[in-house]
Amino acid sequence: MSVESTKDLSTITDAEIFDAHLGGKLSVSSQMPLNTKRDLSIAYTPGVAKVSQAIADDPAKHATHTWASRLVAVVSDGTAVLGLGDIGAAASLPVMEGKSALFKEFGGLDSIPLVLDTTDVDEIVETVIRMRPSFGAVNLEDISAPRCFEIEKRLIEALDIPVMHDDQHGTAVVVLAALIGAARQTNRDISSLKVVISGAGSAGVAVTNLLLSAGVDDVIVLDSRGTIHRERDDLNPVKADLAARTNREDVMGGLAEALDGADVVVGLSSSKFAESAVAKMNKDAIIFALSNPTPEIMPDVAAKYAAVVATGRSDFPNQINNVLAFPGIFRGALDSGAKKITEGMKVAAAHAIANLVGDDLAPGYIIPSATDDRVMPAVAAAVAAEAEKNQ
Repeated sequence: MSVESTKDLSTITDAEIFDAHLGGKLSVSSQMPLNTKRDLSIAYTPGVAKVSQAIADDPAKHATHTWASRLVAVVSDGTAVLGLGDIGAAASLPVMEGKSALFKEFGGLDSIPLVLDTTDVDEIVETVIRMRPSFGAVNLEDISAPRCFEIEKRLIEALDIPVMHDDQHGTAVVVLAALIGAARQTNRDISSLKVVISGAGSAGVAVTNLLLSAGVDDVIVLDSRGTIHRERDDLNPVKADLAARTNREDVMGGLAEALDGADVVVGLSSSKFAESAVAKMNKDAIIFALSNPTPEIMPDVAAKYAAVVATGRSDFPNQINNVLAFPGIFRGALDSGAKKITEGMKVAAAHAIANLVGDDLAPGYIIPSATDDRVMPAVAAAVAAEAEKNQ
């Protein structure tokens, strides 16, 4: 980010923010002219009846003669919104509007935010299923763990369209992309890395699963009570599953014990990284401190011990931002007619992002900028190619 743009960010006022959100951030516009009676007769009655009857006769026309094939529903119950937590459906709507704006700007996809005034898993699943004819894909957003895991699983099983919880999988894809770049920068393969994940919420679980799928086999995950290991008797089913597949040496204790001899740490919680703990990491360490707005450890401190440092912030190098992933993933899935977003598609998306950094790879540039206009087409193409291999 340039000095000028950083200055622009620092001068944003509350008045400017609230004025910009007056009336919301979204609108719907027609793609057809509606200037004459002929236009109305084609766009609406009587012409539209022919299209509706054609869809009734041939349901495949639903994908070609409505906007559903390019429309994403952004669904939230407002229980895990940014760093604000459980603020409710109504208060989450500005965030969901913003997500829809990102879909349009970065993915060329129309999107409608739907905030549901319930936190009941059955009600959320049933509501989304009943709305299936209106959409071509579902982006779950800001739903708290562990409910988010069951909601996503049940919707994937019930629907014949792509469903993804971006807080989980968008984060995981971008972390994997950044890790590929950091490993290249330090002349290592990701399969050789010992990785510590600080945080066992939705993002922590998804990052762990995707890293394992991509070939990382030495991972330790921590929750608020310390390392997750097979001897613990306080684990919910999701964490018990993690315990069975990670922490192969059953390391016990906290962050300091986990980081002893580690190559990578990924911060996905509000826990702080003590400098004394980070100092126990191996040479050429990789530190991703992704908590926003305050990283688990500030980059200048982390740089004393790490060869590569990344954060979730735009005013530091190596921003790990979900917008690098989700627009292209959904675009590629919809373009290819995929019914699901698979682990293979996510890994392909991560490699597509990482591969955009070439000879310009550097400690401060392991991943493209969120505004790099090469990203979405590259991710969409990689996801579509992977989807088509399995059709």
